Amino acid sequence: MILRHLIRLFALGVLAYLALPLVVILGSSFTATPYLAFPPQGWTLEWYRTLLIEAGYVAAFTTSTVLALAATAAAVLLTVPAALALARYEFPGKAALASVLMSPLVLPHIVLGAALLQYGAYFGLTRSFLSLLIGHVVIIAPFVLRSTLTLLTPEQRALEEASADLGANPWTTFFLVVLPQIRPGIVTGSIFAFISSWINVELSIFNTTADLNTIPVKLFNYVQYTIDPTIAAVSGATIVAAVIAIVILDLTVGLDMLSERGK
Repeated sequence: MILRHLIRLFALGVLAYLALPLVVILGSSFTATPYLAFPPQGWTLEWYRTLLIEAGYVAAFTTSTVLALAATAAAVLLTVPAALALARYEFPGKAALASVLMSPLVLPHIVLGAALLQYGAYFGLTRSFLSLLIGHVVIIAPFVLRSTLTLLTPEQRALEEASADLGANPWTTFFLVVLPQIRPGIVTGSIFAFISSWINVELSIFNTTADLNTIPVKLFNYVQYTIDPTIAAVSGATIVAAVIAIVILDLTVGLDMLSERGK
């Protein structure tokens, strides 16, 4: 019993240590000084107000949000059929295809960004929203594919066959049998994909311009010349967005359900 309590206290200590940088960032975003300070010297929302009124930050936030949403939607539409094909059928090159689809998880994003820049130059797609979208779909698709594949089990295949035997067509079987089974994987993968797209710098930096900028790239360029609490405010807003994503995940799918399915 004592050992169990010690292990629990140790785990809580590790979690507190990992959360401490987030506390520092959030605290620094409220400081009244024109430089980063923790503990905050005075309290103000001035730096958050700057995010709302400065056109550059508003445009970057909008671009990042639209890009992440579009890339996540495209990734779901592309990877769910791919997951079904990989899980249900045997065909030549299946293992190679699965490796290629998963490869962005291990390939450095900066390499993919440079490759996309050079390849897109032949088609006039460089430094455009479309080039950003293509690149982000490539790097986030494996999250959705991987989380969906784990739920396409042989037991589910039996349910699909039973549905077909009862006279349901393939579309009805998919929407009433398959989709409810893989919904936790799609939702989980989509949220991780959205976050990965939102925070990406390495690939995005090759295809952004002064008029087409994502918030991580804007921050990357900003900190090269100056550091003020606006950086902390942007980071704080991103942390809040990540927390909201986790809450949505818990409300729509349930973290307990995900842990049970992963066993």
